[in-house]
Amino acid sequence: MTRTIYHIRHGQTDWNLAGRLQGSQDIPLNATGRAQADANGRALADVFAAAGAAPADFAFVASPLGRTRETMERVRAGLGLDPTAYRIVSDLREVSFGAYEGKTYEDIERIAPEDHAAIARDKWHFLPPDGESYVMLAERVGRWLATTSGDMVIVSHGGVFRALRWVIEGREDPDLAYLLVPQDRIFVWRDRHGSWL
Repeated sequence: MTRTIYHIRHGQTDWNLAGRLQGSQDIPLNATGRAQADANGRALADVFAAAGAAPADFAFVASPLGRTRETMERVRAGLGLDPTAYRIVSDLREVSFGAYEGKTYEDIERIAPEDHAAIARDKWHFLPPDGESYVMLAERVGRWLATTSGDMVIVSHGGVFRALRWVIEGREDPDLAYLLVPQDRIFVWRDRHGSWL
C-alpha cells in the first residue's frame, strides 16, 4: 500500500517579505499569506476530488506556531472540514535560529561575518548561537515521522519541509538547506517519491 503525505508551508508573513529569520517567533500571516492558505485549501480539495479521496481519511497535523495553525484552519475550511479538528505536533515547529531570529542574512553578515561565511559554506551543519542546526531538525522530524502511519496532510515550515525531504526521500544532501520552498504550492510524497502539485 502506498502512503501519501501532502505538505503545505504556511502562508506569507511580513517577516518572510522582509527576509527575516522567523524560527520559533510567532509571526502572523499577512493578507497575502491568508490568500495563499485559502488557495491551497481549494487546490487540495480539487486534488482530492480528482483522486476520489475523502479528506476525512487523512490525518491532519500542524506545527504549534500561529502562522501554521491559521494556514491549516484555512486549508481545512477549503476542504469543507471542521477548521479546528487537527492535531498540533510540537516536533513540526520551525528550526530555531536562536540569537539570529528577527535578523536578515545581511544583518548576520554585518554583525557576525564569520557565522555568515559558515552559513554560506554549509548551512545544513551550521549551529546558530542558542539555536539548532538542520542536522538537529532532521533528527527531530525523523523521530516524529517514525511514530506515524497512514496518509496525512502536514502544514509546517520551510525548514521542516527541507528536513522531511531528507528523511522521507533519503536524500542526504546538505544543499537542501538552501532549497526555496514556495508558500503557494503543495508538495506530495507517495512513499519515498515526492513532487510538486
